[in-house]
Amino acid sequence: MARYTGAVCRLCRREGMKLYLKGDRCYTPKCAIDRRNYAPGDKGQGRKKVTEYGLQLREKQRSRRIYGILERQFRRYFDVAERQKGITGENLLRLLERRLDNVAYRIGFAASRAEARQMVRHGHVTVNGRRVSIPSYLVKVGDIIEIAPVSKEQARFSELAETAAHKTPPPWLEVDLEKMRVQVQGFPSREDIDTPIKEHLIVELYSR
Repeated sequence: MARYTGAVCRLCRREGMKLYLKGDRCYTPKCAIDRRNYAPGDKGQGRKKVTEYGLQLREKQRSRRIYGILERQFRRYFDVAERQKGITGENLLRLLERRLDNVAYRIGFAASRAEARQMVRHGHVTVNGRRVSIPSYLVKVGDIIEIAPVSKEQARFSELAETAAHKTPPPWLEVDLEKMRVQVQGFPSREDIDTPIKEHLIVELYSR
């Protein structure tokens, strides 16, 4: 499966904001944004004229990088969202939020979406009692997601309940930290998604 393997801190610098791609490191003075708050490259500190197209492109790139998705897959999500009833931009965000790796991150099973993606790929997460190793799996209403029984015995996962207790899960997920289990109560509304994305700019970009 294709994925970005370069330095992730330069992505935050390019977008000019913290994308929280490295988990706990993003909250320390070592964060790249705190140390060098300008775009990477020789001309990163130069002034650039921002066009309407540039704003739309940056919003799309920022969204892809937050969720860790490459261009082709992101475009497929948009095509699906466009065919669904309702507002295309909100449909797109709902699809991204329903990814299994994002759910694992949202409830505190991982410090970052990249870590959650790896956790899913290595078979540490089950859906309705069956292991699912596909990070892009879209959860449905009624699905029960939990750490695999064998994985619960590992030291890394025994600390999850304590770590996740400091994280507020979204209202569309019901979390049982003691059993390391979460049940999908419904699909997220736009108000439930706190990711800093202006989805209308993405719709405008793809509608050109």
